[in-house]
Amino acid sequence: MALNTSHTPGTTRPADGEVLVETVALTKSYAGADGELPVLSGIDLQVRAGEVVALLGKSGSGKSTLLRCMAGLVPTSSGTVAYKDTPLTGANPGTAMVFQTFALLPWLTVQQNVELGLEAKGVPAAARAEAALQAIDLIGLDGFESAYPKELSGGMRQRVGFARALVVEPDVLMMDEPFSALDVLTAENLRGELMELWESGQFPTRAIVLVTHNIEEAVLMADRIVVLGARPYGTIRETFEVGLDRPRDRESAAFDDLIDRVYRTMTGRHKEGRLAGRSENAEHDRRTPANTPLPGAGVDGLSGLAEMVLHRGGRCDLADLAEDLGLEVDDILPLVDALDLLDFAHMSGDDLLLTPQGTAYAGADVQESKTIFAEAAPRAPLVKLITSSLAQNPGGALRAGFFRDLLAHHYTSEQVTRQLDTATDWGRYAELFRYDAEPEEYRIDPEETPATTPRKE
Repeated sequence: MALNTSHTPGTTRPADGEVLVETVALTKSYAGADGELPVLSGIDLQVRAGEVVALLGKSGSGKSTLLRCMAGLVPTSSGTVAYKDTPLTGANPGTAMVFQTFALLPWLTVQQNVELGLEAKGVPAAARAEAALQAIDLIGLDGFESAYPKELSGGMRQRVGFARALVVEPDVLMMDEPFSALDVLTAENLRGELMELWESGQFPTRAIVLVTHNIEEAVLMADRIVVLGARPYGTIRETFEVGLDRPRDRESAAFDDLIDRVYRTMTGRHKEGRLAGRSENAEHDRRTPANTPLPGAGVDGLSGLAEMVLHRGGRCDLADLAEDLGLEVDDILPLVDALDLLDFAHMSGDDLLLTPQGTAYAGADVQESKTIFAEAAPRAPLVKLITSSLAQNPGGALRAGFFRDLLAHHYTSEQVTRQLDTATDWGRYAELFRYDAEPEEYRIDPEETPATTPRKE
């Protein structure tokens, strides 16, 4: 691995501006029970040498699918993906991937894990060992060459993932939420070190594409932010040129202003305060478990947020609320999405505003709140899928594996688990079904009466 150390901060890299990866009219759909389920539609995007591009969006916007299409790991349904003007017919030879979940082989040492990509390319043992040691040194893993993944912290495991990707010297490093599985301090440290390497010129890659749902992370790292929106499928909603000097000053007015503008776009707010697409009744007809994933919000969390808004008169500025709680706005967005999906609250300007149903829910006692929640929960397509499937099954029971198989066409295994965990939490609270963990089985007991009978959507 011959690192380029000739570059100095503040200067351009060789051939900056060259188009490395380009998508033209990219569309991706998956087969579903009711026909093709669109995930991405009409994506035109260029990644140029010398830039960091952030793909930003909430769950279901298709950002990870787009990244995998650009890496050649997932075929497009239509349109093209090209690497240096050559359309892909398989894996992109100019990219390497860093995943959220580390993806290390536990029986291999750090050095052996780092060497995997070079071994697959047929690099001789001595050469790949030398390159691996350079990558290990570059990413700050000196002394851990012979360690096994189980001996490492989460941050160190992710460093191995970075070293494994960088050792093959890709033109484009692609990162799929690489910091989201780490604690806040570890993520901040690793993020900062990564950008220092990028600016130093010792980074053996010409461009970076980062998938994230974190607005501040995108503004901190990227030169260009591409915001993806969903419903009914992923499209590019807006692109922002960051234009801020590195290292980024989080306290500057320009930094705050850009976060606010990106936030407004990401949450889909118009001047009249409606979430994009949510005002149309037809939107509900297009919702499926594939195009409307459940936000990562438990019942306690969304109930707590609804009660806080009620105590502030049923309306409050979301940024002010986050600041009062000592949180980032990004931390609250899944709860906001959950309240919006259930029609308990919507955004109005900068404020989160409870609907009449949300006001009743937030102010009700436990039993009444369960009844209101049971009426609203089937608005979530996965909850509706589970309840309707159980109702149509003569035995009144289905294994969780049935739903895992259905979701596996659209989500990673980790995402499937999170989707089912949230749906189970919501359905249990609403008493729409039972879930027995030992047989991993959903069930409706005839002798038990749910909190309410779900209304047809």
